[in-house]
Amino acid sequence: MIVIGGAGLIVGILCGFLARKKLVESRIQAIEEYSRKVLAEAQKEAKTTKREAELQAKDTLYQMKVEFEKESKEKKDQVSAQEKRLHGKEANIDRKIEQLEKREDRITEKEKSISRNEREVKKKEAEFDNLIAKQRIQLENIAGMSGEEAKQLLVKSMEMEAKHDAAKMIRRIENETKAEADRKAQEIIALAVKRYSGDYAAEKIVSVVNLPGEEMKGRIIGREGRNIRAIEAATGIDLIIDDTPEAVILSGFNPVRRQIAKVSLERLIEDGRIHPARIEEIVAKATKEIENSMKEAGEQATFDVGVHGINHELVKLIGRLKYRSSYAQNVLQHSMEVSFLCGIMAAELGLNVKQAKRAGLLHDIGKAVDHEVEGPHAMIGADLARRHGESNLVVHAIEAHHEDVEMTSVLDVLVQASDTLSGARPGARQEMLESYVKRLEKLEKIATSFRGVTKSFAIQAGREIRIMVEGKIVSDDQSNVLCRDIAKKIEKELTYPGQIRVIVIRETRAVSYAK
Repeated sequence: MIVIGGAGLIVGILCGFLARKKLVESRIQAIEEYSRKVLAEAQKEAKTTKREAELQAKDTLYQMKVEFEKESKEKKDQVSAQEKRLHGKEANIDRKIEQLEKREDRITEKEKSISRNEREVKKKEAEFDNLIAKQRIQLENIAGMSGEEAKQLLVKSMEMEAKHDAAKMIRRIENETKAEADRKAQEIIALAVKRYSGDYAAEKIVSVVNLPGEEMKGRIIGREGRNIRAIEAATGIDLIIDDTPEAVILSGFNPVRRQIAKVSLERLIEDGRIHPARIEEIVAKATKEIENSMKEAGEQATFDVGVHGINHELVKLIGRLKYRSSYAQNVLQHSMEVSFLCGIMAAELGLNVKQAKRAGLLHDIGKAVDHEVEGPHAMIGADLARRHGESNLVVHAIEAHHEDVEMTSVLDVLVQASDTLSGARPGARQEMLESYVKRLEKLEKIATSFRGVTKSFAIQAGREIRIMVEGKIVSDDQSNVLCRDIAKKIEKELTYPGQIRVIVIRETRAVSYAK
């Protein structure tokens, strides 16, 4: 039983082994079959890929070949065009060389002809010189004098005749110039007064008081104009109430009264109580304050310049100059400048410095009362200084600084020179902005009106003008004449304080380029 069971087990194992073996072999066959299929497909795909790569390579090679042929054709066309241009240039060069050779031949012929003509001219010149020498000898024999003597006689005769004609011309020009100068002087003075008076009057005889509102104008006028009449009567100044917005204009030639009126009106507006009684009270207070202010200004001026012992009435008049202007220049500041300048020049000359400063400070004292007293301010000032105990030298310097009387001392000259320097320094005599700009524009316009002027620049507040001229048109000698002509035209057509310096600049340039 046991043997039969063991045999059956072995047989079962063998059957199982065989079955498994068969199964494995079948799987191996399937795998081999699959591998053969995969290998066949791979080989087929490889052949396809290879065929596509070969086709793409052939296509790329064909495109490169086409592009290469195209570039080669373009290069050949360019080379052909360049060869044509070179052939054309060679032909042109050959023609030019041929023309140059012909021109050289013609020039050679002309040179030979010119040489023959020069030899003939020299021969004829020698013949003419011989003839002239023979004729000169004959003329000297006939006239009985040499050529030099005849020349001197002729020159002397012409010189005498020219001097005579020049003398008659000079006399005629002097007479004509004198008559013309008198006429021109009158025209210039009239023109200067006409041009300057408008700007000066508008700026120097008018003061403006600003108002807080338009209704204040009615209060200033008052019922039936009683307030404005009271102000005008108390101050002696005219009030102009017109369409000017929020402003009242004070008009009058007396600067002190105008200042009193301005201060009084400003205080009345601030106070708000405007009636005749209040007006008289405010004007009286303002008058007293202005007088004290003028006295303090006079004392300060004498202290600043170092002049002492001046009569107190003259000190008040000096302070009064604080509100006086001349050619738009404050007279008090001007007098102090003149005093300092006089002292400096007197010290350099070894003269009395104190006396020179005193004369300089008082030289325009007459302008403090020239609205009230008739006559030149120099004579008025001299009379005031004489009445208040000033020395004869100081008095004479005051009345002589505008040459109303003859100068007799060095002090007279110092005062006049200092007065001129103070008035002529740049910026001393201020102008209204509008008239100042117009004067500068007119100055440059006059300069550029001359031929050859390229640019002009007014500098130093109109005290100097620099003019650029074209070097090819204006020579060095002509620039001097041009400078003088421009200066004369400025004198004729412009009104200005002091003097104007005219400078003509001529520049010659040479320009080249390094390549």
